[in-house]
Amino acid sequence: MSFGHGTDEKFTTSSVPDVSVALSTQVKFTLLFVLCFAQFIDAFNNTAFIAAIPPIAQDLNISNSRSVWLLSGYQLTLAALLLSSGRLSDLYNPKWVFVAGTLLMSLCALGAGFVRSEIPLVVLRAFMGIGAALNIPSAMSLIIWLFPEPATQSQALAAFACAAGIGNVLGLITGALLVSFADWPWVLYFTTILTFILAIATIALLPSKNIHIRDSIDGALSMAQLKRLDPVGVSSLTIALILFIFAVTSGSVDGWGTAQVIAPLVLSVVLAVCFVFWEAHLPTTLAAVPPSMWKYPDFPILIAVSLQPFMWWASVQLLFSWLYQEVYGWSTIMAAVHFLPLGLITFPIMAIASTLQQRFPLKWIILFGQVLALAGTVLLPFADSKERYWSLTLPGFILGSSGMLFVFTTTNIALFANTPPEVAGIVGAIFTCALQLENHGGPNGFYGRAAGFWFLFAFGAVEIIGVLAFMRRNAAPVKHTEEANIERIEELEVKHSDKSLVELRDAE
Repeated sequence: MSFGHGTDEKFTTSSVPDVSVALSTQVKFTLLFVLCFAQFIDAFNNTAFIAAIPPIAQDLNISNSRSVWLLSGYQLTLAALLLSSGRLSDLYNPKWVFVAGTLLMSLCALGAGFVRSEIPLVVLRAFMGIGAALNIPSAMSLIIWLFPEPATQSQALAAFACAAGIGNVLGLITGALLVSFADWPWVLYFTTILTFILAIATIALLPSKNIHIRDSIDGALSMAQLKRLDPVGVSSLTIALILFIFAVTSGSVDGWGTAQVIAPLVLSVVLAVCFVFWEAHLPTTLAAVPPSMWKYPDFPILIAVSLQPFMWWASVQLLFSWLYQEVYGWSTIMAAVHFLPLGLITFPIMAIASTLQQRFPLKWIILFGQVLALAGTVLLPFADSKERYWSLTLPGFILGSSGMLFVFTTTNIALFANTPPEVAGIVGAIFTCALQLENHGGPNGFYGRAAGFWFLFAFGAVEIIGVLAFMRRNAAPVKHTEEANIERIEELEVKHSDKSLVELRDAE
């Protein structure tokens, strides 16, 4: 099977052989729930700790400047190892990559709940990030395999994307409830219990031998597969990402002019450049991220757009969370309740987005979401008091989060529609590998927070211009398999008019 690069060829998972036809619809949707819940847990592990950090810092005598590593340790390994995990999911059985990540997260969360020392807790949180890095790309690969029909696949991917948005907000509320009525270790025990159940459910429900794995014989290791893992390239990029995230996190705490910030930042840039040259030197079949991947239709601009939702949600939640608790003096639960609209809006928007994605070109849905988010973001710099929550903050939350959901779910679908299923893992890894950077002007001021929101507004405006200028393909609405096949046959009839319709159907 070959795929054109840099053309308008549409890739559909209907071309993947050995799909999961033997599984019942009930089993498929149960597995989809499991995969979506894993995405929920990955998001939960970030936002729930926003509520847990104050009591943890107090119990373990951790300063405010060092407590940031309870979040950053998880995000560092998650972002840095996504590429490796995506490559593993493409070359080996994604079921076992997913199960390994889920069990690793479960065991490390259990250990983290028992430790009462800063360094072991940060280390175990980092290992939980490794588990999340294994989960996300492998879950996307499994969704592509479970739902090869385009319209159903788009709905499944939309549900998977929405699970992250729900986890972002409900994680904050659940974390607040656990911290208030139990104790902070229960945030970790909650993760332990749920991820262990997800691992057992995946092992029991998902077959192993029927999954279409490229160039694999019973999942056994071989030298050819090890070469295709691209250990040199993946290692150099992983180290570059770790150094870069470490530098950014340290810079926000210790200052940007220190040696411990400048040195890893420079090294990360050097290693990233080396990675680019190495990938260009390797044959396409051996490269983890071959340069030709960036020639898939609209791939670069869709990856750039995918950064926006993560940045928006993380910035809004962190900036307002500290304001509500540290400045307004609200309890953890009271602060979490004020974020509830960010999660509740997910359910109606998911249904609306699914309908629009089947009726309108995906480019225009992305633009609609970006404009909606821009309208919400422009309200937030003026929401500088608790009295303005109903008039400015709440409408900003609803408009902004709704827009980001349209962007996130539609970009997800467009990416997998424009790329072959054989690279679903690596595409999912690149899609998820987003960094969220922010600054604020001191714990008691709103000026820096307002500047952060204006930055989000400017970033959103630039993204709109980018989509208008560089998204050329104008991806069509998602179609059911029969419609897609008819369209494909018509294209082939025009292209190969000397062949009969019977021959064309046989070719399909």
